[in-house]
Amino acid sequence: MEKTLKTTTCLTVVAVALGSAVCLPCAAQESGTVKPQILLQQMVEGMPKGEKQELRVLTASFKPGDKTVFHTHRFPVTVYVLEGTFTLEMEDMAPVTVTQGQAMVEPPHVKMTGYNRSTSESLRVVVFYASDLDTPFLDPLH
Repeated sequence: MEKTLKTTTCLTVVAVALGSAVCLPCAAQESGTVKPQILLQQMVEGMPKGEKQELRVLTASFKPGDKTVFHTHRFPVTVYVLEGTFTLEMEDMAPVTVTQGQAMVEPPHVKMTGYNRSTSESLRVVVFYASDLDTPFLDPLH
């Protein structure tokens, strides 16, 4: 009897959860309700593994022709382009170009430089970084 009760309770919880999941898209259709859209979904390696992590959201503005220092990151970095075109050149890889409204992940431990290759347009990006506590955002290379 106890096993049947546990099984029934478990099945009821699953059915309610599935019913809620099925109804979520319906609720998202209501007027005034926002439904998020995925801009980037990517498997990454090298994320911090400590008990606590530090999350940072940074912005950067590039004038025409500006670039970052030659550097690496210890953990993956996500870049979202607000305005302009961002070009990332990474050692032993083809350059990656990301335009307004697009996002990309910069891999950890890869030597790189980011550019605004435009001669007339500005570039603005938002950068998302999760790291171990007190880890620098980047490590400059010479």
